[in-house]
Amino acid sequence: MDANIARKNWELENNIVAVDPAQDQIYYYNAEQDKEIVAQKPWLSDPHYFKYVKVSAIALIKMIMHARSGGNIEIMGLMQGKIQDDTMYVMDSFALPVEGTETRVNAQNEAYEYMVSYIEKSKEVGRLENVIGWYHSHPGYGCWLSGIDVNTQMLNQQYQEPFVAVVIDPNRTMSAGKVEIGAFRTYPEGYKAPDEGPSEYQTIPLDKIEDFGVHAKSYYSLEVSHFKSTLDTQLLDILWNKYWANTLSQSPLLTNREYTTRQMSDLAQKMCKTNDSMTGRMGGYYGDRKKNDESQLSKVAKDSSKITVEVVHGLLSQILKNEVFNNPREKDESS
Repeated sequence: MDANIARKNWELENNIVAVDPAQDQIYYYNAEQDKEIVAQKPWLSDPHYFKYVKVSAIALIKMIMHARSGGNIEIMGLMQGKIQDDTMYVMDSFALPVEGTETRVNAQNEAYEYMVSYIEKSKEVGRLENVIGWYHSHPGYGCWLSGIDVNTQMLNQQYQEPFVAVVIDPNRTMSAGKVEIGAFRTYPEGYKAPDEGPSEYQTIPLDKIEDFGVHAKSYYSLEVSHFKSTLDTQLLDILWNKYWANTLSQSPLLTNREYTTRQMSDLAQKMCKTNDSMTGRMGGYYGDRKKNDESQLSKVAKDSSKITVEVVHGLLSQILKNEVFNNPREKDESS
């Protein structure tokens, strides 16, 4: 399979829009204008001031590669960019040397020293944008903010505004073939979030649901889109060759087998819990009493369908690789 075709397909799947060369002004950084906007602080009067996050293709693929390199361990990094009206532009990103576990990342003094040094060196080579946010991974349990993430983001918004939190799920990215990414900002302390109705459903592991539910009203999500310029193509090709080689040499079924096993176990627990809630005291079956579409049973069905689609995607990937790389050899040997 041609790497260029695969890269174009990746761009199509993630809606990466090429910026018109005539509109490359998006890459121009005006330090004075940025300082003026920051000094006005329009987000103080409107907690929902920022509504969009636009991530460059270069920053996106660097964050994905970093997240995948961590496996089931959380990773963390920072993003550089600028703001324009109600949009936050992420132009570049860099990894931080932090100590991670399967549930959190801890930035030590070495990480802060590295961050300061990196930013200083970036400005020396022409990367003038300031740090505009942080990113970290949630391996296998979706894009949302945990209690620790909410506290971290609140501190960042208190002392480093404007600031945005981005979460990437490398396991679901590899299983689904599309980047699983979310961008979030927290509300000020004491602010009562408006009732926005049900958001887009996402699968949350049973052991994470409580943490997800408790803090769900402490932040809001921003619409994420991606872009690239004509000048990004060469750099993107270099990064893509490494990303594509890793993707081609790995099998989602093998790389993500622990993730798939956890998903199946979590699904079984949810089914047992749903069955218990649908059974009366005397053992009679009363059915799901919730009348809305997002009932417990419908959520379990969605989770089951999602797992099936991801496994089928992995099987099709292996079949295609086998057809491309193995069958031609067999034909040559037979001839």
